Amino acid sequence: MNSFLSSTKSKVMAVLVLVIVVWIALTFWQAYQPKQERFQGQIEAQQYLISSKVPGRVDQVLVKKGDQVQSGQMIFTILSPEIEAKLEQAKAGRAAAGAISAQAEKGARSQEISAAKDQWNKAKAAANLMGKTYQRVNNLYQDGVVAEQKRDETLTQWQAARYTERAANQMYQMAQEGARVETKRAAKEQERMAAGAVAEVEAYVADTKIESWHNGEVTDILLHSGELAPQGFPVVTIVDMKDAWAVFHVREDKLKDFKQGAEFTVTIPALGTQGYQFKVSHVSVMGDFATWRTTDANQGFDMRTFEIEARPVKPIKDLRVGMSVLLDPDAQ
Repeated sequence: MNSFLSSTKSKVMAVLVLVIVVWIALTFWQAYQPKQERFQGQIEAQQYLISSKVPGRVDQVLVKKGDQVQSGQMIFTILSPEIEAKLEQAKAGRAAAGAISAQAEKGARSQEISAAKDQWNKAKAAANLMGKTYQRVNNLYQDGVVAEQKRDETLTQWQAARYTERAANQMYQMAQEGARVETKRAAKEQERMAAGAVAEVEAYVADTKIESWHNGEVTDILLHSGELAPQGFPVVTIVDMKDAWAVFHVREDKLKDFKQGAEFTVTIPALGTQGYQFKVSHVSVMGDFATWRTTDANQGFDMRTFEIEARPVKPIKDLRVGMSVLLDPDAQ
């Protein structure tokens, strides 16, 4: 009986030892097997920075974080008294240029034309008188009554009177014709330039009321009412989750599985265990600052890292920026 018990114990101990040896061997074998590789990425989405090209003080911010905004919706307003003052200056300049243009088109006033005509008549009368005077003096010279010098002086005065008459006639014609064509054109262009200045300032005024150009969700408000906003500085940021994608960083030895257009199934832990279909949309190499992995120290061959962008094949409900995305290549 004792021998039977001893034999049984020996067999049990042998089996236990064998089990332990097999377990240790299996553990060591699994430890040295290549581990299953899993790629982890994260969700990103198109972000828009809403700013104004006009510097000023933020008047009102009409949205808050988490709001869904539509294209054309008012986001915030800028208070800028300087722009209002410049608009008044531009309007005054436009009015002045318009008045100058109208003056050039209308020409001289009726009183100016009448005055020029009277000057011409006066000069014509004087020229006629000097012509008659010369005829009388010339007759007296022919009779030997006056000297030749006197006749020459009278002839010169007659000629000067005729020149004065011509000059007065030219001035009268100029008053009738008005401004030159070139002067009118220059006045018109000055008016157009002033109108352009008004339109420019009005565009700046319109840009003090900022509307969204895109649909999306407000993710951050960088400036609030009363704070100064520099030119081009973003006041509100929005993100469009309808334009979202996943980003993975993949070594180049695994790049063959991520060709552009390739589709694969991923899981998003934040949304549960359901699988989601993604499609590779862009592949680009990362900069030299990215991690390199040495594959052969003797030959100096290193693996570069590539950035893979993949977009969901179908819209995913409740998707958010920053969510982790897990990809198991062996499960594809």
